[in-house]
Amino acid sequence: MIALNVGCSAAVNWIQFNPQLFRSFPPDALYLVGVSGGRDSIALLHWLIEAGYENLIVCHLDHRLRGRSSKADARFVQKLAAKYHVDCELGSANVPTEAKKKKMSIETAAREARYSFFAKVAKRRRCDTIFLAHHADDLVETFLINLFRGAGLTGLAAMRKVSTRRVNNVDLTIVRPLLSTWRDQIDIYVREHALKFREDASNKNLGPLRNRLRRRIIPYLEKTLGREIRPSIWRAATIAAEEENWIDNQARVSPRHEDYLSVKELRALPVALQRRTILKWLRAQDVSGIGFEAIEGVRTLADPAAHLAKVNLPRDRHVRRRAGKIFIE
Repeated sequence: MIALNVGCSAAVNWIQFNPQLFRSFPPDALYLVGVSGGRDSIALLHWLIEAGYENLIVCHLDHRLRGRSSKADARFVQKLAAKYHVDCELGSANVPTEAKKKKMSIETAAREARYSFFAKVAKRRRCDTIFLAHHADDLVETFLINLFRGAGLTGLAAMRKVSTRRVNNVDLTIVRPLLSTWRDQIDIYVREHALKFREDASNKNLGPLRNRLRRRIIPYLEKTLGREIRPSIWRAATIAAEEENWIDNQARVSPRHEDYLSVKELRALPVALQRRTILKWLRAQDVSGIGFEAIEGVRTLADPAAHLAKVNLPRDRHVRRRAGKIFIE
């Protein structure tokens, strides 16, 4: 029997609505949990401990973005892990340098660094499942960001309760238990349990699009429309995720030749499944930053009328067609 501390049942009641998710990840197994030291991850860690998850490995990455504050975050998380009697893995990455070198935003570079760190810990500790503290507001913001970028179903369904992400040849199972829980509900949970957490001053910076959405754009839209829009967007994102799962299951890269795609087999698929098959194949080859143009370029290689025989990918990689095969070099 799992004993839950339900001092604020409204705050973390996702288990009541998705018991299958909870049964799929029983408390007696070993899990990683991403903890930044902020309110959301501290609430998640506390809830997991209260729910009986004792075999946890707390994972914290110093992004080197906030000087002494970043180091203080790491010390805070390390002490908290010791208090809960769980293991702790600390890492460090020079995100500003990586962002400049790879010509990407700080946010993207930070995300890549985190997942690379998680994969490294997962491989070393032989544990490929990680709990992350993304919540319902994060889901809404991510949906809107990807919508504004012109994303397809895959982008609109980017954040799911359970998903798999391949990072550095490690297949991470990502579990987001709080994806049905709103930010203000987490605030209540944190207050009722008197949880201490680290404040990140960068959350008030209106430079990143996510912060502008949270603090300016969504409130403006709700004021203009005269109603809350977050629940409606959350539902749309949830429906997109369910449909994405179905399409993903239809597109299977043949294990007989996972190093390449068969032009003949790809050409026989409907366009939607062609795109999904290409996306899954590229991800299996550890290709990141895959956009619509890259997928369409690869799809064009299967067109017998096309004279194109090479498509450029991020980081100086290329896709070629030769002898009825599409492969990466």
